[in-house]
Amino acid sequence: MKISVITVAYNSGASIGRTIESVLAQDLPGPLKAEYLIIDGASSDETPERAEGYRERLEQKGIEYTIISEPDGGIYDAMNKGIRMAKGDIIGLLNSGDTYEPDTLRTVSQTFENTGCELMFANIRIYRHDGSSFVKKARLRRFQTSRDWNHPTTFVQADVYKAHPFRDLGIHDDYGFFLQMKRQGRRIVTVDRVLAGFAMGGASSKKSFKAAGKRIMDRYRYCYRINGYSRWYMVECIAIEAAKMILG
Repeated sequence: MKISVITVAYNSGASIGRTIESVLAQDLPGPLKAEYLIIDGASSDETPERAEGYRERLEQKGIEYTIISEPDGGIYDAMNKGIRMAKGDIIGLLNSGDTYEPDTLRTVSQTFENTGCELMFANIRIYRHDGSSFVKKARLRRFQTSRDWNHPTTFVQADVYKAHPFRDLGIHDDYGFFLQMKRQGRRIVTVDRVLAGFAMGGASSKKSFKAAGKRIMDRYRYCYRINGYSRWYMVECIAIEAAKMILG
């Protein structure tokens, strides 16, 4: 089995190092192969140079390493580009600033081999600005919500990702993809284990009423309604943004 990890970056010089270090720290048993793709959107800072500085160490570990730095149409356009380029059997998307646990790729390999799943996701540790953290659990339920799903821990069979690229409609298109797969009846499993870390503060958590309103409508239209979910999911979209505003 070969796993492809894709990191999309733009002006991420201050954060991309810890992401690459977490890939470099992976425990890769002999039969497991890995490749790592950095898809940079023509950053104006030192992101490409910092990424290039890890080439020798990654290649010494046997991880194929590719860096692309060119203009793109945004985060999901860049993700789709990386997915098209990926040569692995399984693909994971790890945003700049996020991190994997050392046993993540080994656990992913074992999960796909043991279950025959097409998509898996796991628990994630979320770090607040004050340094505290909490674990967000991975769950599959009949009434699915984004509170149960964790993007950085999601891994998908490559042929599934390539056949269903991100629609590139809104900020939550990754969750929209997950709901699309769920509605199609894909074989999805969860792993009750922390496999990634996520630092709060990105576009999905920006505190302003305007930004929150856009996220509500994006989630409602391009995640739930586009995939045939009930209009009642608008309540869930509003509740999530209210919790972000109150709790941070």
